[in-house]
Amino acid sequence: MPRKSPYPRGLRDRAVRMVAEVRPNYEHEYAAMRAVAAKLGIGTAETVRKWVLCRTRHNTDYADLRVMPTRVGRVGGCAWW
Repeated sequence: MPRKSPYPRGLRDRAVRMVAEVRPNYEHEYAAMRAVAAKLGIGTAETVRKWVLCRTRHNTDYADLRVMPTRVGRVGGCAWW
């Protein structure tokens, strides 16, 4: 069983939405993730990247936000979403 995230679900949802909203302002998706992580006080952009990958792979409604993962791979810890 994955460990409980130190970040509340609402914050994770907000970060993922923010990446989709600000993505057009950045040349690369990871730059948008870095900006969102800094703005919300999240430890690293890698944390946000995992949330985005998890959401795009496990939530079909999220496809409407037009955020696509830059790399496809196995992402662990998605059970809490």
